[in-house]
Amino acid sequence: MMLKTNGFIALFEYISDNASTLLNLTIEHVIMVLLGLALALVVGVPLGIISSKNEKLASVILSAANILQVIPSLALLALLMMFLGLGFKTIVVGLFCYSLLPIIRNTYVGLKEMDANLNEAGRGLGMNKWQLLMKVQLPLSLPFIMAGVRVAAVIAIGVATLAPLIGGDGLGREIYAGLNMRNELKIYAGAIPAACLAILTDVLLGRLQNRMKSKQSRQKVETQQGAGVSVSN
Repeated sequence: MMLKTNGFIALFEYISDNASTLLNLTIEHVIMVLLGLALALVVGVPLGIISSKNEKLASVILSAANILQVIPSLALLALLMMFLGLGFKTIVVGLFCYSLLPIIRNTYVGLKEMDANLNEAGRGLGMNKWQLLMKVQLPLSLPFIMAGVRVAAVIAIGVATLAPLIGGDGLGREIYAGLNMRNELKIYAGAIPAACLAILTDVLLGRLQNRMKSKQSRQKVETQQGAGVSVSN
């Protein structure tokens, strides 16, 4: 399916005439994604921490999250619909399920890859296990966690376009309306903003991840220097 020579003008006119509707659909799309990601962070980060402390539990937790990830998105949403019914709640839970694995795995990897010298430096400053986790390990793992959030966000934006199939809204409503009506303009008016949203999210979270890496480097130096002062005193 391709736009004809004058198709871009027609598409621009269609988007201009329906800007309010498309804006509302975009906002609904973003809200669904944000809620799914927020739930995945609340659940996934603690599970990643638990996994890093216990390898037996890690294999169980990561395997379970992996199973959720490999289920086809439409099949997972259909299964959830059997228990939660049609609508907003079902798609949010579906996005939560698809966002779990990247966040759990990256939290786990970030904590496991922690430099042992930094842990010793934290102990040298008199930190207990909880303080070490909250003040050293998690802050230094933030770039890894953000990488997981970045992957999860892009996946969630794509999966959210399936929302209309289970009674949800978002940009997918415009896409499926276009498919049903064989209207190319409606399809592009939903697909292009969804693609732009995914690209913009990836770029912004990538920049945030790079800033976290810079901050991580400074924090490593500060922790090591602080431990050196503590030991010398």
